[in-house]
Amino acid sequence: MTATRLDGRRIAEQMKQALQQEAAALHPRPSLRVLYFDTKVSQLYWLVQQQTAAALDIDVGGGLSRSECLPSNATQPQVDEVIRRWNDDSAVHGIFVHQPLPPGVDPQRVSALIDPRKDVEGIHPQNSARRFFARARIGSCTALAVMRLIEETQEPVEGKEAVVVGHSEIVGRPVSMLLLDKLATTTVCHIGTRHLEDHIRRADLLVVAVGQPELIKGRWIKPGATVIDVGINVAGGRVVGDVEFDEATARAKFISPVPGGVGPVTVMMVMKNTIEAYKLQHQQPSHESS
Repeated sequence: MTATRLDGRRIAEQMKQALQQEAAALHPRPSLRVLYFDTKVSQLYWLVQQQTAAALDIDVGGGLSRSECLPSNATQPQVDEVIRRWNDDSAVHGIFVHQPLPPGVDPQRVSALIDPRKDVEGIHPQNSARRFFARARIGSCTALAVMRLIEETQEPVEGKEAVVVGHSEIVGRPVSMLLLDKLATTTVCHIGTRHLEDHIRRADLLVVAVGQPELIKGRWIKPGATVIDVGINVAGGRVVGDVEFDEATARAKFISPVPGGVGPVTVMMVMKNTIEAYKLQHQQPSHESS
């Protein structure tokens, strides 16, 4: 068995075509502000976001109201000031803050400070609560990207044994809730989990988001499983995921590659959420409900 690769770049291109039409119908055009930091990873991600926004005619700012780069040692007051300024600007529809944050900046404080109507990552406590009750219009971009890749398999989720490795607030936890909404039997593994291998071997559907290169061994994968690898790591000069890709490919039915799997779809979900935030602020129905 050789797994089918879930091509995130192709899926993102399909999404882009649909979002271009949706964004073109909105006046004034949707606007997104990104707070990024003076690190190589953050700057590269910002470049991708900037290029994607331009392709969709989503405004990322110019002049005094623009996306901003803060130093890698930025303080909490510096971060707070930028977010408050964007919260108060009615011309700004979406706010995205890169993670990891500088040392000493509290991610929970940052999440709570963003106007929930402009929170395109779905991390504000109000949006997290709505997600818990399956009523969120704006959800975690990465979690939604994971679900879009799972949808691409055209395999039913209901009744599947799903295992999520990692319990972060922006990936693991929201993914687990979205899987529960689809009636998967869901287990969340984390740093305190014992006998991780045993959980992996039972998984019909495996989502891994821990940021440890090739933590999940290919031989653990259940034959015929779907594997979604969210991790992006550099090891031995190569970009690798959290799963041993070659070995897992020999056992899984579907697998997302790293790079080129979850990442491109996540970027497009940021733009989709920006359009959704625009509609929310202009009291327009969501695409799904229209």
